[in-house]
Amino acid sequence: MEQVKRCGWCGEDPLYMKYHDREWGREVTDDRTMFEFLTLESAQAGLSWITILRKRENYREAFAGFDPEQVTRFTEQDVERLLQNPGIIHNRLKIKAAVTNAQHFLEIQREYGSFCAYLKSFLPDGKPVVNQWKTLSEIPASTPLSDAVSQDMKKRGFKFFGTTICYAHLQAVGYVNDHLIDCHCRL
Repeated sequence: MEQVKRCGWCGEDPLYMKYHDREWGREVTDDRTMFEFLTLESAQAGLSWITILRKRENYREAFAGFDPEQVTRFTEQDVERLLQNPGIIHNRLKIKAAVTNAQHFLEIQREYGSFCAYLKSFLPDGKPVVNQWKTLSEIPASTPLSDAVSQDMKKRGFKFFGTTICYAHLQAVGYVNDHLIDCHCRL
């Protein structure tokens, strides 16, 4: 039986393999999904992605189904409640950042029509970047593209979204295709 080739970062963990095969690197065109990834990527800062994936459903429940309109209305009492939630990362700054980021996310939606349109405005011809990596060691942690997006988002007030997290976000939402050339998910 022929073994399916995947990008090596997902290893043998079934949750990671499912995420890799069904989501990672697939172009996101829905703003709510985009906000979900943005919130999860920000929560991941300093942690492993698998840790966040394992808590994803808890985050979905805790953050109102990743509805940015609802998240912007979170109060200090909501932050305190979330700090007691055993299913998410207990970091006050990251929780408050999710609320702040939701506000800026909505501002960008109003300015560009959608957050996806905003991100695509950074892409060459508005199309995803498709890289030709053969090995994981070739994939950078950041690029001039993630530098530019991150810098603009920081200028707009986003938190926990430096260039490395931004690059991971662009990969996750398929705006940068970093599936290795021999990966079965490469389109």
